[in-house]
Amino acid sequence: MPTNRLIHEQSPYLLQHAHNPVDWFPWCDEAFAKAGREHKPVLLSIGYSTCHWCHVMAHESFEREDIAALLNAHFVPVKVDREERPDIDHIYMNAVTAMTGQGGWPLTVFLTPERKPFFGGTYFPPVAKWGAVGFKDLLSSVHQAWQANAAQIAQSSQELTEALRQSRYAAADQAPQAIPKDNGLFEAAFRQMASQFDPTYGGFGTAPKFPMGHSLSFLLLHAHRRKEPKALAMVEATLKAMGAGGIYDHLGGGFHRYATDGKWQVPHFEKMLYDQALLAFAYARGFQSTGNALYERIVRETLDYVLRDLTSPAGGFYCAQDADSEGREGAFYVWTDREIQAVLDPKLLAVFAKYYPFAASGNVAHDPQGEFTGQNILFQAQDIAPQDWDMVRAAQKKLFARRKERIHPHLDDKVLTDWNGLMIAALAFCGSALNEPRYLEAAAGAADFILANLKEDGRLLHRWRDGQAAIAGLLDDYAFFLLGLLELYEATASQRYLTQARALAERMGTLFADPGQGGFYMTPADSLDLIVRPQDIYDGALPSGNSVAALVLIKLSYLCQEEQYKTQAEGLFNHFLAAVRQAPQAYSFFLSAFDFYLHPAVEVWVEWRALGHAPGPPTQETIASLRKVVYKHYVPTLVLRHTIGAGPSWVMHVCRQAVCLPPTSDLNQLDQMLIQSES
Repeated sequence: MPTNRLIHEQSPYLLQHAHNPVDWFPWCDEAFAKAGREHKPVLLSIGYSTCHWCHVMAHESFEREDIAALLNAHFVPVKVDREERPDIDHIYMNAVTAMTGQGGWPLTVFLTPERKPFFGGTYFPPVAKWGAVGFKDLLSSVHQAWQANAAQIAQSSQELTEALRQSRYAAADQAPQAIPKDNGLFEAAFRQMASQFDPTYGGFGTAPKFPMGHSLSFLLLHAHRRKEPKALAMVEATLKAMGAGGIYDHLGGGFHRYATDGKWQVPHFEKMLYDQALLAFAYARGFQSTGNALYERIVRETLDYVLRDLTSPAGGFYCAQDADSEGREGAFYVWTDREIQAVLDPKLLAVFAKYYPFAASGNVAHDPQGEFTGQNILFQAQDIAPQDWDMVRAAQKKLFARRKERIHPHLDDKVLTDWNGLMIAALAFCGSALNEPRYLEAAAGAADFILANLKEDGRLLHRWRDGQAAIAGLLDDYAFFLLGLLELYEATASQRYLTQARALAERMGTLFADPGQGGFYMTPADSLDLIVRPQDIYDGALPSGNSVAALVLIKLSYLCQEEQYKTQAEGLFNHFLAAVRQAPQAYSFFLSAFDFYLHPAVEVWVEWRALGHAPGPPTQETIASLRKVVYKHYVPTLVLRHTIGAGPSWVMHVCRQAVCLPPTSDLNQLDQMLIQSES
């Protein structure tokens, strides 16, 4: 079996290609130096280990000797894990989108030895089909063009690179202006979302449908802030439809990546850590807003899945689980009717079948490639009657136990600081909202793991795997982890998490600030291996680092009572609002942060006072009783600040715009104060 340079890497994605006959390089100066010496273009292939079509292209093309021979002879092949290097992915995804109008993974880009892109696309079949050029023919064509027109290619690549460099979110000659109070921005975002809303099945657009947890959280905020019943109805319809659909794992908990159909029934089966975090937030806020027990159940099942299947023994959270097992999409999750009948006795089977339809021919209506012929995807066809829940639960447990015996999907066991930050924040928030200590313990364990293993000389590192931490932290690492630390501090009153957050916020400003403009760059100032220093605000599958940084800075301004953080956040809003106005629905997390800026926080300030007790932090019991009251309510601009004195007693203040209600030590009075503050 051949072995290439990727065998020395830690990325599961790169290791999947370590035995290709392709002479792969990781992203490194050596690869581009070789391309320059030999006057060859670079073939850059970007993907991730749980990407279905990345697997397909690997098997079809990168494992073929004839295609490998072409690549090795005429190109310098470079492989990148987009989850390890999202900065590289961001730059070249923007380039391919500019060239072709679309992007995706696997991302296939041809570069000059100077790292400048000149042609690209996504998945290419090995030979021409479905109207797409064959990869083998493409390699030959690009090689011939390079031989014949190298100077012209160099010129066009330079022009594209310059366009990427000048793509900014605010003109440099625009003087900072007063930040508008609203100017219809939130209403415009809501109207745009409403115009794309599917009133029949929930969600936005047709197929494929993505869950977009932070967009749902924005709609909840808009419903609360503007008393907009349609926004709340959109959220509820979507939360219920996703929770009933095949996109949700009804046996093991957690959400798959997206639905390939409009009804949420047929998922793309990979599971990503960040989706679980963002959706847990959305469902928990939905529970706070409505009291619907369905949302609480889905939060618990989702986070229990993370604790069971995505948590390392050391405490950090793994990236993802693959869609494929045994060489097939969804093989771990789908069922034949005979398998279901073999597991469930007749009584359980009758009740289960009433809610989860299955058939000998399969239940997959949307299956254009025939992947699921004769297979059944578990989705809930109707609400489960209260009297049937025990039977349904028993059936689910039996099916789950049988499923555990199957070959499990590949687990990407990287620990990423940014994705862990989102999950720490979700666990801390949901643990408080649901009064579940296990989630708070898991959040603290992961935060401590990051601080011990992915922080060096005051700076964060991006990736840990198999005992090795590497890759300089990006803006997302700082912003997302800061969010986790602040949620954890508020939930636990542990001062060390706030202390760490302040130090990292200062380092974030030093490393990523755009002097004179106000935004943050994606990469640190000493990053030298990129043609562009990217800056991003788009809230896609993940919110942008700038959006999360804005929220973090506003919260820090309240928690630390320091104006400098608010000033930094104002710089972000000044810098990016012009871009946000053009398509506000694409910046839902940014708008949620902007709302926090515009509306004074509801500050719950707790003074833990010494009343004859030895100095020390509050006990777990007292902080739990406080959380139970504070997080019962949906308060979008809540800030929970602790002053640690001593003992298990407290004095609590509820303040807004520097005006505080009379202090109290009675939790019932605190409850009424919070209701009054949001009325």
